Amino acid sequence: MQLRTEPYVLDMGPVHPSTHGVFRMRVTLDGEAVLNLEPVFGYLHRGVEKLAEERAYSGVIPLTDRLDYVASMTNNLAYVLAVEKLAEIKVPERAEYLRVIMSELQRISAHLVSIGSFTNDSGCYFTPFLYMYREREKIVDLFDMVCGQRLLYNYMRIGGVSQDIPDEFLPALRKVVKHLPGRINEYDRLLSENEIFLARTKGVGILPKETAINIGASGPVLRSTGIEWDIRKKDPYSIYDRFDFDIPTGEAGDCYDRYYVRLQEMRQSIRIVEQALKQIPSGPVKADVPQLIRPPVGEAYGHVEGPTGEVGFHVVSDGGIAPYRCHIRAPSLMNLTGLYDMSVGWKVQDLIVIFGSFAITMGEIDR
Repeated sequence: MQLRTEPYVLDMGPVHPSTHGVFRMRVTLDGEAVLNLEPVFGYLHRGVEKLAEERAYSGVIPLTDRLDYVASMTNNLAYVLAVEKLAEIKVPERAEYLRVIMSELQRISAHLVSIGSFTNDSGCYFTPFLYMYREREKIVDLFDMVCGQRLLYNYMRIGGVSQDIPDEFLPALRKVVKHLPGRINEYDRLLSENEIFLARTKGVGILPKETAINIGASGPVLRSTGIEWDIRKKDPYSIYDRFDFDIPTGEAGDCYDRYYVRLQEMRQSIRIVEQALKQIPSGPVKADVPQLIRPPVGEAYGHVEGPTGEVGFHVVSDGGIAPYRCHIRAPSLMNLTGLYDMSVGWKVQDLIVIFGSFAITMGEIDR
């Protein structure tokens, strides 16, 4: 005779160490098996889109820092690209190169946080997390050198960047770029064939290609399914069409592939930075743009390939000094819509690993 248990509802969060922020999952369990899952958002909502309507165009940039606060540089860039398209502003060449360098350093930094947190969620202890924060600290030092901030950078500007890099920046950057490939190889050896890590991630939380497309997934979550889609290649912005790099993809769309795509993307980001270092010209770093911009009546959409996926800003102008409407496409929110399909049928301990493989930031979900 087979024993049956009564299904029960377990609330994970909104304060839970494995949800990486104030995120709540109402999980219906049969023993340890997941029968149903209801994601609950909104605990961190700050009304960023509404606040943008009351600020000058340049005053919205600090708000974008506070969306995905693990990748502030790319948030900045997506927004200023939308405004520049709306106001038809030409960005100086040197500023374009600085934007690319900062964006790719930000991608590496964000992936180090994502992979380190994910390995901890997967039961591979705390050591990989500390290793990756060690390397992230070197990149944060570079950001600090450029703009004086270590988390919320507020570096991009409409028409360029806030200031040029100091004389000591490029030598320090070359040192970091030379050092990083060896460290990434070390993480590869440490994790990619680790018995515990493989047991917790291989074949777990599979996202089919069709589902990924239907939910509007992007970034490593989409590419882990084998779909070669990267905005830097497919719809190049800034000067990304000048660089040679590959788009890493997975095959199974499982938790392991989402990890491995991020690991390979760090190598490609280093390639881009190395090319940018060789090509970067001298010259101004910001166009001659007034403090209070009045774009013509109209609308524009700017998007970038952020560390978690497509970060987009749809900005509408009524001819005033503030956006009439500013809507944000948050990649973490879009990716998370596949959480139910990927989690039902797995055990509750697998749910932590599946959720961790998304590498979400609640700041952009609850914007």
